[in-house]
Amino acid sequence: MKAFFQTDESINNLITRLMLGIVMFPHGAQKLLGWFGGYGLEGTLGFFTSQMGMPMIIAVLVILGESFGALGLIIGFMTRFCAAGILIIMSGAVIMSHGANGFFMNWSGKQGGEGFEYHLLAIALCLPLLISGGGRFSADGLIAKRFSLLLSGKTSNIN
Repeated sequence: MKAFFQTDESINNLITRLMLGIVMFPHGAQKLLGWFGGYGLEGTLGFFTSQMGMPMIIAVLVILGESFGALGLIIGFMTRFCAAGILIIMSGAVIMSHGANGFFMNWSGKQGGEGFEYHLLAIALCLPLLISGGGRFSADGLIAKRFSLLLSGKTSNIN
């Protein structure tokens, strides 16, 4: 368990997880809550299962991964797990939907949809978090410190 939460005090990973979480949260909130012009849980599930042919369990995991995974990144809780989830979701989006539209976003409105450049950036931001953890000011760092104290027998320092 300690290795799962282990992280360094990197300011770089703090910035990376905050930016990725802040950017991903509105996408998850669109899908889960209908915020920011989204269709909410029912509408998104309907689209994913009916239009895209996605199994219900995968559709639910995508919605939860984007919304709660983003929150997990923002607070630095289960950073590696949240980053892995977002990496998988973004990879799936490229394969299932955006890959056919080419690399670039649909700036001119002439493409059939959005390209996959955004998804590649999100995937790239997941990688250092998977490797090194959440960095400075992460809940993971606090949990790892508590595990270290418990394993060392210095439980009197845990408050």
